[in-house]
Order: sequence, then C-alpha cells, then structure tokens
Amino acid sequence: MSGEFVGSGDPAYEAKVLMISVAARMAGMHPQTLRQYDRLGLVQPGRATGGGRRYSVRDVVLLREVQRLSQDDGINLAGVKRIIGLERLLEQAQQRVARLEAELDAAYRRIAELESLGGFPRGDLVPTNRTSTALVVWRPRRTPDR
Repeated sequence: MSGEFVGSGDPAYEAKVLMISVAARMAGMHPQTLRQYDRLGLVQPGRATGGGRRYSVRDVVLLREVQRLSQDDGINLAGVKRIIGLERLLEQAQQRVARLEAELDAAYRRIAELESLGGFPRGDLVPTNRTSTALVVWRPRRTPDR
C-alpha cells in the first residue's frame, strides 16, 4: 500500500461497485474473509440498497496488501490495521503539503507580479530566501518635528 496507488484519483478506481464475490475472487480470498476484515475495520466497503457489500478496485488492492502483510510479513491483523491507518494519515498529509506548496507558489508568483507592476517602492517588500526564516522589523521614519 505504500506510495501512490496506480489509478488512484480515477473515479472508476474508487467506485464501490464490485459485489463481495467478485472482490473476493480478485483479491484471491474467500468472501467470509472480506466480511471479517469489514468487521475488524480493515476495509470499509460501501453498501448497496439491499445492504450488500460493494467494493472498489482500491479496496481490492488494500485487501491484497492486508493479505501480504499478514501472511508474508507475519503481522497480526491489529498491526495491519495500524499500518493502514498510518498510511492513510501519511497520504492525507502529503496531499495537504502539496496543496499548501501550490498555494505558497501562487503567493510568490503574485508578489513577483505586484513587484513588477512598479506600484510598490522597492524598499517596502524585502526579498527573503524561501528556505530560511527571516525577521523583518519595521520602524516608522521619524519626522524632524518629533
């Protein structure tokens, strides 16, 4: 499960449309195993109108990873659940960092655009190195009458 899933972001990859028998066959498991993993919270299938479980291709990839971690690596299901949870948190954090970096880049582009318009006296904006922290202290100029 580590890293980016092939096909993630594709609506067809995320769609909960596979019946339990199909998902079990694709994952190489018995349907009862999928039911158990659902009860344990390892995978969260969608529900059809009649209450039947519906899985996505992403769920099948996750089921294969659960099987690999438990059978090949000897990790118990509680450990697998923890790993999956941490990987989800990591994926969310990576997505947030990417969004924040895009916003920061947009802000730097906007600053450069405003500076190029010449509307600001050159001393008002102090260029800083993006990778380091800078402290800018502003003091109003004292007029001779004060």
